[in-house]
Amino acid sequence: MPQPSSARLHEFTVVSNDRIAEGVWSLVIEAPRLAAAIRPGQFMNFEVPGNAASLLRIPLSYAAADPDAGTVEIWYAVVGDGTERLSHMAPGSSSTVLGPGGHGWSAPEGCARALLVGGGIGIPPLVPLAAALRERGVAFDACLGARTADALVGAGELADLGAGTVAVATDDGTAGVHGFVTDPVAELLSAGSYDYVATCGPGVMMSRVAELAHGAGAYCEASLERMMSCGFGACSTCNVETTEGMKGACMCGPVFDASKVVVW
Repeated sequence: MPQPSSARLHEFTVVSNDRIAEGVWSLVIEAPRLAAAIRPGQFMNFEVPGNAASLLRIPLSYAAADPDAGTVEIWYAVVGDGTERLSHMAPGSSSTVLGPGGHGWSAPEGCARALLVGGGIGIPPLVPLAAALRERGVAFDACLGARTADALVGAGELADLGAGTVAVATDDGTAGVHGFVTDPVAELLSAGSYDYVATCGPGVMMSRVAELAHGAGAYCEASLERMMSCGFGACSTCNVETTEGMKGACMCGPVFDASKVVVW
């Protein structure tokens, strides 16, 4: 059984909201209690003003939190009406956010070397995980995939956090390897002694990463994207089929033991 949700309603003020890559924006909000409470892998549900007919909040992960400054940074892709409206929230504007929600990365104690694998807008949740691994003295590498070089995020941040290797793959070959990010993942897992793999991105990518991690004897966690409409387990719109039955991503996830996921 999942524990009661840790999510609370917070008012926030926009500090900045800027385009950082093709179709990707960085939103920095001031929400001191949220910044102090959120942990790597958790998510938030945003109320975005501008459309009275839109009743649902938008679930988003985060890329960084600064408890001292009271700020949280979110990288998000503009993919529909809600995120389009979010991209127009100017500094000084305000709304509410529900969070922190869900179960984040566990990065088990005793982990000595980790591999972080992100695809597209699945990269942001790996950045705070990398910061946590650095604090624990855990060595890590990263493999990042994107459609094109202009859409890639996170490579510089992960390198700055101490990644030994940051391997990149793009669909069009404009950065790194021309092809799937799972190709460098397979190479690193076959050559390295990793005991923990964390992945977030398209389902087909994560499924293959989980398979490769299993073959290499590494424990793998995956952060799954679902429409977490309410954010605290009441609506059952974010169910994930696992070997232990259906589980709500907003309470039992979004991070799951990859070996237990049946449908990606």
